[in-house]
Amino acid sequence: MELGINKEVTKKSKKLNFKQFLIDNNTYIILVLLIIISSMLSDTFLSSMNLRNIMLQQAGPILVAIGMLFVILTGGIDLSVGSVMAVGATVSATLISELGVNYVSAILVAIVIGIIFGLFTGILVAYAGMQGFVASLATMTIARGVSFVITEGKPVKLAIGTLDTIVSKEAFYPIILIAIILIIVFALVQKYTSWGRIVIAIGSNTTAVQLAGIRTKRYIMSTYAVSAALAALAGVFIAARSSTGSATVGMGQELDAIAACVIGGASLAGGKGFVVKAVAGGLILGLIGNIMNLMAVPSYPQDIIKGFIIIAAVILGILTNKSEKNV
Repeated sequence: MELGINKEVTKKSKKLNFKQFLIDNNTYIILVLLIIISSMLSDTFLSSMNLRNIMLQQAGPILVAIGMLFVILTGGIDLSVGSVMAVGATVSATLISELGVNYVSAILVAIVIGIIFGLFTGILVAYAGMQGFVASLATMTIARGVSFVITEGKPVKLAIGTLDTIVSKEAFYPIILIAIILIIVFALVQKYTSWGRIVIAIGSNTTAVQLAGIRTKRYIMSTYAVSAALAALAGVFIAARSSTGSATVGMGQELDAIAACVIGGASLAGGKGFVVKAVAGGLILGLIGNIMNLMAVPSYPQDIIKGFIIIAAVILGILTNKSEKNV
């Protein structure tokens, strides 16, 4: 009798463990299934050229998603990332093409200016008490306007051998290497540093963190600075790939970044989300766009499909949360 009970308990435990595995890794499972399906739909999907193009295209958006994740972890939102990308693209292109600045220095200046925009938003949210949605909406408008002023509404062309160096084959595609390094760095920061843990704690229970004597405002402000810095760098990546600095860069990118975080299991209420899963979410969006392009699906239907995927991801997140409570 006792042996039968033990077998039943073991079976139940295995079922729970398998269920928990599916809950914890649903984003990665979706990514793997998408890769398998895409390779079946297109013979060229797994070609080295196509995979390289995916990595080059998604290097910037993934960085934006990582920055957005840290803001979301605090319970905030950053709608300014697309416009800050435009600032990064136009500032770096203008410095290089019109002032003759070295491309490395131009990239650093673009990132610093991005950080300034992020600190501006962060101060409005953390110290002025504005909602992240409203504050970042204001910054989005300002940053886009600054981009148009810098370029006077005209794309800034870049000479060969300047900013395009960071996407060149001869240099082993630096933007891919930079993106990989930053993914690893921020994954470690989130998991192993006090800053990463406090950011998550703020989103989970701000009052408890404040009662522990931690100054939450500076942490909230810093997340917007990180988000803007990564957005500005992503804008530089786009300028490098197109050899053009345009004020229209990054339009709608804030929505893709939020979608990547949500698909990766982040909670818009704050306190839940992981860097690696946000990266997986960004890759899922990139793969969907890529396979639809390979299958010659027009751009407008692609937006419709992406919208339904976001809805499905949110529903999956709700079901996952319910399952976690029952496990």
